[in-house]
Amino acid sequence: MMLNIPVLWYIVPFSSLISLVFAFILFHQVKKMHPGNPRMQKIAGYVREGAFAYLKQQYKGVLIFFIFAFILFILMSFWLKVLDPIIPFAFLTGGFFSGLAGFIGMNTATMASSRTTQACTKSLNAGLTVAFRAGSVMGLVVVGLALLDIAGKFFILNYFNISTGQITAIMLSSSMGASTQALFARLGGGIYTKAADVGADLVGKIEAEIPEDDPRNPATIADNVGDNVGDIAGMGADLFESYTGSILATASLGLAACCQLGLQDSLAMNFISAPMILSAFGAILSILGIYLVKSKEDANINQLLFSLNKSVYSSSILIAISSFFITKFLLPPDIYFGIFLASLFGLIAGILVGGFTELYTSYSYHHTQGIAKQSEYGPATVILEGIAVGMRSTFAPVIVISIAILGAFAVSGGFNKTELGLYGIGFGAVGMLATLGVTLAMDSFGPIADNAGGNAEMSKLDKKIRIRTDALDSVGNTTAATGKGFAIGSAALTAMALLAAYIEEIRNSMTRVGFELINIYHNYSGSIPETINVKDISINHLIRYYNVNIMNPRFLIGIFIGSMITYYFSALTIKAVSTAAGAMVKEVRRQFKEIPGIIEGTGKPDYAKCVTISTIGAQKEMLKPALLGIFTPIIGGLILGVAGVLGILTGALCCGFVLAIMMNNSGGAWDNAKKFIETGNIGGKNSNMHKASIVGDTVGDPFKDTAGPCINILIKLMSMISIIFAGLIISYSPYIQKLYTQDNDPVVNELTQKHYQQYTTQPDTLIKQNTVNTR
Repeated sequence: MMLNIPVLWYIVPFSSLISLVFAFILFHQVKKMHPGNPRMQKIAGYVREGAFAYLKQQYKGVLIFFIFAFILFILMSFWLKVLDPIIPFAFLTGGFFSGLAGFIGMNTATMASSRTTQACTKSLNAGLTVAFRAGSVMGLVVVGLALLDIAGKFFILNYFNISTGQITAIMLSSSMGASTQALFARLGGGIYTKAADVGADLVGKIEAEIPEDDPRNPATIADNVGDNVGDIAGMGADLFESYTGSILATASLGLAACCQLGLQDSLAMNFISAPMILSAFGAILSILGIYLVKSKEDANINQLLFSLNKSVYSSSILIAISSFFITKFLLPPDIYFGIFLASLFGLIAGILVGGFTELYTSYSYHHTQGIAKQSEYGPATVILEGIAVGMRSTFAPVIVISIAILGAFAVSGGFNKTELGLYGIGFGAVGMLATLGVTLAMDSFGPIADNAGGNAEMSKLDKKIRIRTDALDSVGNTTAATGKGFAIGSAALTAMALLAAYIEEIRNSMTRVGFELINIYHNYSGSIPETINVKDISINHLIRYYNVNIMNPRFLIGIFIGSMITYYFSALTIKAVSTAAGAMVKEVRRQFKEIPGIIEGTGKPDYAKCVTISTIGAQKEMLKPALLGIFTPIIGGLILGVAGVLGILTGALCCGFVLAIMMNNSGGAWDNAKKFIETGNIGGKNSNMHKASIVGDTVGDPFKDTAGPCINILIKLMSMISIIFAGLIISYSPYIQKLYTQDNDPVVNELTQKHYQQYTTQPDTLIKQNTVNTR
């Protein structure tokens, strides 16, 4: 029997199918394009073979982790009874669809590289069209599969009359599967691609003085493989997770807002459905934006960027109009307009963050040109200037996201009812990600164009073809940096929504493990407490209940730990690239020395050996940072309790957001400073200035393609893990806290006593009460 699902909701499964159909159409349009001459096809085949070999190896490792996680969740559900029994199974679907999206996107990208090169033999616009439409397959597959996963779960859970509270909790918790897959995909892909890239640049460009993507360089195939596994499969899994996380966190907050406002169940379903419906309209409108992309043959970099950006701007305007009518149709008259404005704050913030990223990373602007200018004084000043540009670039995005959060909270009524304001922030995140179909297409365009340039170089095509692919590659560097900036900005809003959803999940978990009433004291004097049913408590009540304030050392320590984790995580990922790149440099040097005729072009490099080094290095080195992100909120929560978890998530969000922007923009600016020199400025290729810029680019590679992009997944994954383990932490953390607190600590004593009673007294004869003193 179905619950009262709004009729408009059925646009969600419809839009998912439409997105997948158009992805299929675009895939076959690209596939029909001429793949180039036999040498071009052979080189593309090497890259394709290496990419799939890596992905197969990665999926084996991820599968093992998922099996262990599934068993753990089964134990938590059926033995400890701190998790809904459906969640372990829902967890698997999120990981499966995330991995499938990355696989399909990479399959398309590896097929499209030689076709883009061949199209550039006709015109720049032809090359742009092929690369962008291949990237669009990635964008549409991500939104299509994400909406299909969400719609399927939502429909089935409603069909079996699961309560709305359980539905939102199950669906939100199931996003951990997507988060886990995203972290492994981004980490492994990022380590792989940068190990190959750094090795190829340091030995090939600087030591051997051969061009980028030269077929004489043994690491060049591994470098091209890395572009696909890192910036296609990894980015796809990353934004799949952001997309689903923002939608489901907002749905959960919508239910919380309805409960606090005392609205009818039918309206609660509208609040839950609204973010799904907005995303569905966004998917359809993104398709329209994709078909707007075209350029003139003699276009410069700014005109090429405008050709791509107009698709985002057009889709954004149409999504804003759709948001007004969706909220007006679904939400109460006194609420809808504020929620609509909140979606606009997110939508505009996404565009602005992308714009500021372009300002600091495109060589059309003075920031990147300034880095190139510093190459006249050597690599040290290039590195210093790049770090300064990255740090300076954090100002605007932080202000933009801060205004978006405050604006969304205020206009949606958050200063009167906190839950409603948090729903507005979540809606802002959904608004920002509503254009994902086209923004991810722009991001995926970059590595496809990069591979096309490599194919042109290795195939020894006419110089004018390489000029065209270089133009696309330069634009791709900027769109990739913009895409990463967009991903980081969306992660900030999504993580804010997930932070609020975690507090809401605490209430659900308290109900699940058997708590019915809580007594909140307003001071330590033993005054008459405020007794509240757990089902009726608000987020503000829970904040007071768990003493979440800056004077609570558990919360403050959590902030320190969360902030530190982002730096330690980044250190591990950069170290991983350094270790794997060192092995790559050693191998390339060995081949230059031991294989006769490589430099002269008469000997054949051992490409497969370099692919193997990157694959092994990525699989080996990604484990430590992944486990750090997974276990920190669990161990921290068991030691520091709920307040400590909130501190960890707060510290990771605030520090990680700024650090990710800095590394992303520094890396993008270093890369494009090198490209600026390679276009003939400040000495041109093979000059001392060019070599200095290559050193800067080498430093920036793990910044922008490994550590930076992984941080935004880290902060969301930690939030999702906290949500999954909420029941375990509220049930068992008091026992650990008792080891280091005084015997008369009311928090620890009461929680451990009542939790003990829960398992020693019949539930139908016991009213479980938990008392905590809060200031």
